Amino acid sequence: MFTGLVEGRGKIRDAIRRGKDMRLTVSPLLDMSDLQVGDSVSVEGVCLTVTEVNKGFFSVDVSSETLLRSTLGLVKQGDEVNLERSLKVGDRIGGHLVSGHVDGVGKIAGKERVGDSWALRIEIKEDLARYIVNKGSVAVDGISLTVNRCDGSDFEVNIIPETAAVTGILKKKSGDLVNIETDIIGKYVEKFLSNRDSVYDQAKGSRIDEKMLRDYGFED
Repeated sequence: MFTGLVEGRGKIRDAIRRGKDMRLTVSPLLDMSDLQVGDSVSVEGVCLTVTEVNKGFFSVDVSSETLLRSTLGLVKQGDEVNLERSLKVGDRIGGHLVSGHVDGVGKIAGKERVGDSWALRIEIKEDLARYIVNKGSVAVDGISLTVNRCDGSDFEVNIIPETAAVTGILKKKSGDLVNIETDIIGKYVEKFLSNRDSVYDQAKGSRIDEKMLRDYGFED
C-alpha cells in the first residue's frame, strides 16, 4: 500500500523483455539503500516486487497483465520514472490510500499554466470515468491528486510546484500516456451495491415461503 506521495525519481537502467513479461532495472535518484528483496515499490504508480538489489540499482519483474494495463511496456533505457516505497505501519498518510494496482491508461489532453501551478486535463475511458468524482482522489503515474473537475471521459487535476519538482508529470506533453488508479473505496462501494441488488433480484424469484421456512426449523 502507498500514499501517492512520490519520493523522487529513478532512471531505467535496463528494460528487458522476457517473453510476454519484462524485467526492469532502476537506478534511484534518491536514497533507497534500505530496499530489500521482496519489498514492494511503486514504479510510475505500479506496485512491483523487488527481485534483486545491488549497489545503486534494483530490479523488478513486470507481468504481461501489468504491461497491458499500464505504460511500463513503453519505458526504455534512460527514461525516468516516479518512485515510492511502500507505506509503513504508523506512517502519516498525506495523500490517499493507493494500492499500486493500475486500472488503466489515460492520455494527457491539455496543460495550462495557472499562477505558479499547472492544470492538467486527462482523458480516460468510460469504464474508469465512473469512478472519478469532483474533489475525489485519483493516482496519476503514482501521484496522489485531487480532482478539480470531471466531465464525461476527462478530468482535471492541479500540479503544484512541489509535485512538479519531485515527479516527472510536467515533462509529459499532450498526447502522452499516464497510469491511472481510481479510488479503491469507490470500487468497493460499487461492488457492494451491485451484489446487494443481485441478492434482491434472486429473492424476488426465490422459492422462500412459509413451508420452506418451517421445513428448515423456523417456527413461530
